[in-house]
Amino acid sequence: MDKNDIDVVLIGAGAMSTCLGMLLKELDPSLKIIMIERLDNVAKESTASLNNAGTGHAAYCELNYTSVAEDLPADKSGDSLNLSGDEIDISKALTINEAFELSLQFWSYCVEKGSLPEPSRFINPVPHQSFVWGEENVEFLRNRYETMRQHPMFAQMEFSDDPAVIAEWLPLVMQNRDPSEKVAATRIKHGTDVNFGRIARSFARYLREQPDFDLRLNINVTDLERQEDGRWKVKIQDLNLEDRNPIYTKFVFLGLGGGALPLLQKSDIPECEGYGGFPVSGQWLVCRKPDIVAKHHAKVYGKASVGSPPMSVPHLDARVLEDGKALLFGPFAGFTTKFLKEGSNFDLIKSTTLSNVLPLTIAGFRNFDLTKYLIKESRKTHSERMESLREYFPDADEDDWVFAEAGQRVQIIKKDKEEGGKLEFGTEVVSSADGSLAALLGASPGASVTVKAMIEVLDKCFGERMQSPEWQAKMQEMIPSYKKSLINDAELLKTVRNRTLKTLNLGGPI
Repeated sequence: MDKNDIDVVLIGAGAMSTCLGMLLKELDPSLKIIMIERLDNVAKESTASLNNAGTGHAAYCELNYTSVAEDLPADKSGDSLNLSGDEIDISKALTINEAFELSLQFWSYCVEKGSLPEPSRFINPVPHQSFVWGEENVEFLRNRYETMRQHPMFAQMEFSDDPAVIAEWLPLVMQNRDPSEKVAATRIKHGTDVNFGRIARSFARYLREQPDFDLRLNINVTDLERQEDGRWKVKIQDLNLEDRNPIYTKFVFLGLGGGALPLLQKSDIPECEGYGGFPVSGQWLVCRKPDIVAKHHAKVYGKASVGSPPMSVPHLDARVLEDGKALLFGPFAGFTTKFLKEGSNFDLIKSTTLSNVLPLTIAGFRNFDLTKYLIKESRKTHSERMESLREYFPDADEDDWVFAEAGQRVQIIKKDKEEGGKLEFGTEVVSSADGSLAALLGASPGASVTVKAMIEVLDKCFGERMQSPEWQAKMQEMIPSYKKSLINDAELLKTVRNRTLKTLNLGGPI
């Protein structure tokens, strides 16, 4: 392809860029697309299986996606309604569940078309469970269950505070636990373990077979310059051949995880002013002993420690990794100044600009306790990490578990009218006013909501074409619930979910 006449440049070859590349090629096969990756293969940073939780985040078990509502609804007189028990806010859980259903629909379409392999190669059914102990936590989980099961999205959720039942669900968790301790658990059987790396590599492999697509590895993007004709000049350095010939393109997407913010800043678009990053590292305890792995088939999420960030909610997971089945516990959050696992210790300093120094300072001051918590976590010994694990697996033997580094996450810091600077733990699409550049910032819930995030990119940056009958029809074919609400349409939810459960071999009909 002529590097002076490219339609789309995708920077980063992980879950986000490969998904956007697939969507665009399905919508318009004639688009000339180049994908650029700094490393020597696809999906080696945040998308690699050990670098993320592998959870198909659907809010079934993650307690941080539901909370006790602070503001109760008011009656007609204006007084707060007097509701018994804790009022549980599930609005975020509904949104996340709907977003994951979009991913499941697109993956189902890709399996049927052949651009994804046999489902067990990248997704497997693993029950999603919440587990808590202590009277107050048990009551919270009960209230959460009673609220969530009333909505069709969570109608299949089960609850138990009977130790015998929980022991059947989670034998390792209940083994030799204090019988006087109050415990409770919820379960949804059609939860998933997802190998996002295999999805990204399958997408990249399929895209490379299509005309007018080029994947370029070992390429570092050094700068982005806006041209007078509206195109972008993408300056590159070939790490092997010293090729510095730039690429000219109509559209640029920055989908390189923590590396997106520095490149977004190089673009100098006004929309990136005030954005900064708060990097957080992660660590796992990993067990590969077959006799132990065979006894735990679930993803079990508990309540986060006081002061910990949302993405460090502890969980004990059955995983299908590249080299076989394993159990992972964590993640243990740590303090870092790197934006990427393969990044530089100077990433945080280099990202400081005149426009974000104030939000960074204010957010840093407001979250000083969080920083201290992360530093403390990063200094934990193996024995101290094992003590945390034993809250979920009382009989865990130190010799059976090894330490492993997870991926880097860069949380969003941005300007806030009221607070001056604000730390956020979600994901956000930042795009130029003319739609010629977009970047995905933030982390949780990450790759699970890839399709939703990339639809947002399409809507913001390809708005006119997205409104065309051809693209609308194709979007409906790929994602049947596109432009519809699974939250409000129970029949559509049932139809969509039964299809994805069948196509992806995740269980029987609901």
